Amino acid sequence: MKNLIYLALGVITLLSVQACQNEHGKNYNDATRVDQDGLTFIKDGIEGGLTEIKASGLAITNSSNQRVINLAKMMIDDHTKAGAALKKIEFGKAIEGKDTISGKHEQMISDLSKKTGAAFDKAYLHMMAADHEAAIKLFTMGSQNTSPVVSDFAAKTLPTIQMHLDSVNAISASLQ
Repeated sequence: MKNLIYLALGVITLLSVQACQNEHGKNYNDATRVDQDGLTFIKDGIEGGLTEIKASGLAITNSSNQRVINLAKMMIDDHTKAGAALKKIEFGKAIEGKDTISGKHEQMISDLSKKTGAAFDKAYLHMMAADHEAAIKLFTMGSQNTSPVVSDFAAKTLPTIQMHLDSVNAISASLQ
């Protein structure tokens, strides 16, 4: 009888511990869950940043305009920082797959690499304007994501993206 009581207490204790672990795990997963839109945001944000870094690297070597070169350096710095933050979110969410640049963006970079001087500047600024307009849409949607880590990152990064677009537009206007 005494053994039966100990066994019952052991089973109750084991079940209680298991229930606490399950509840803790559930709360943790709910707090850190990222829906499909959040996953898409992270992947698209990383790809956009990689594309802009690569294109901006070309601008440093192919442009002769110091304002364009300075813009490119700012793009590399800001997008490298944002990319590192997104990689942390990506790693924390255990997102699988390699971060890559799409074929479409690779083609744009390839076309850009064939240009120099004023033709390069015009094409680079046009690409940066289009990419940043798309990024503003992406980050605006990301700022409304159900995952706090995604929405906070997107909302905090949005002003920098808008500043990039404003800088691109100002330089573009000065070249015409």
